[in-house]
Amino acid sequence: MKHIIILGDGMADHSVERLGGKTPLQYANTPYMDMLARNGRCGRLITVPDGYNPGSEVANTAIMGYDLDTVYEGRGPLEAASIGYEMAKDEMAIRCNIITLHDGKIKNHHGGHLTTEEARELIDYLNEHLGNERVKFVAGIQYRHLLIIKGGNKHIDCAPPHDYPDQPWQPLLVKPEKGYESQMCEEGCMENGIVRMTPQQTADLINDLILKSQPLLESHPINQRRKAEGKLTANSIWPWSGGYRPNMQTIAEQYPQVGSGSVISAVDLIKGIGHYAGLNIVEVDGATGLYDTNYEGKAQAAIEALRNEDFVFLHVEASDEAGHDGDVDLKVRTIEYLDSRIIAPIYDEVSKWNEPVCIAVLPDHFTPVETRTHVGEPVPFIIYYKGIDPDGVERYDEQSCISGSYGMLRLQEFMKEFMKIQ
Repeated sequence: MKHIIILGDGMADHSVERLGGKTPLQYANTPYMDMLARNGRCGRLITVPDGYNPGSEVANTAIMGYDLDTVYEGRGPLEAASIGYEMAKDEMAIRCNIITLHDGKIKNHHGGHLTTEEARELIDYLNEHLGNERVKFVAGIQYRHLLIIKGGNKHIDCAPPHDYPDQPWQPLLVKPEKGYESQMCEEGCMENGIVRMTPQQTADLINDLILKSQPLLESHPINQRRKAEGKLTANSIWPWSGGYRPNMQTIAEQYPQVGSGSVISAVDLIKGIGHYAGLNIVEVDGATGLYDTNYEGKAQAAIEALRNEDFVFLHVEASDEAGHDGDVDLKVRTIEYLDSRIIAPIYDEVSKWNEPVCIAVLPDHFTPVETRTHVGEPVPFIIYYKGIDPDGVERYDEQSCISGSYGMLRLQEFMKEFMKIQ
């Protein structure tokens, strides 16, 4: 039995009045998801442990079967791994968005949908003016980049910018994590044999970089051109979710039946989880992380990976971005694209194979279009394979899956149940 997880990031939602009180998932035309639900078994999954922010880095790590209390180090180290940056033991890697500020508020978390080419030029410019022996910026994809701090301390409280649309930015500047406010170390803090700054020193350093980045970015020719073209400017960095190099077992070490596997995603943090999980990182031309991603290319890449490997984790970001933008029509469309352009071709192909394929479909978290931020509520899931005993659920959506026979699973329980199927 081969296994594939098809994950629609942020696909789950709340009821929307303009959709007749339905959620986007209920409203969308999803014949393949509904068919899998009708012929498979469903349930709900708690993807975010108590005390954790309901981010994709947390939820996807849990879905892949990892104990967050043991392995979690934030987005930064995962994204470092995905772009080939090997962290030194004394470094902290922290995700660094390039965002748009306007009238003292966070206008968006993506700098007006910067292109990767624009962003790389801005990152090089920031390195030239703000980088030094302690600090460097590493370019990633689109608005998603890295800030590396030698001796940085991870015990800081950073606000994810996508969680605070249209909110004043200054109250959201970095501060020490609760319980670490008064930590003082005149000659550096020792943590696992590494000398690090205090949390307050790290927060002060990052806040200084945020403030210094703003006039530099605002005056850069790229932003001057964007402004002249009527586009939003990418006028501030916003670092968040930092940590040290994680210590994770591979999926094959946890599940010996997985001899090899692949991860397919346009998002660096998902690739980073895959890297530490021992999965092959499959690059797909035209995979953007937005609604215009290369759906057909990702589906074909998953099919090809399944021909030769035991496990595939296929991640599609588009619905999450639509949720953050508060665009209900786009979110419905991205869900329908997932159904018709990802799930349909994969199901149609693997259903012809002699070796059975177990298919799971789920989101990692809710990203409601009306609040535009992640919510850590239990997500609906489907597990299907030829010969499974259906449980009577007729549709795939947030409400229908409540009556699924899997009931409510927690965290690593999903992967354990999924990999039991042989």
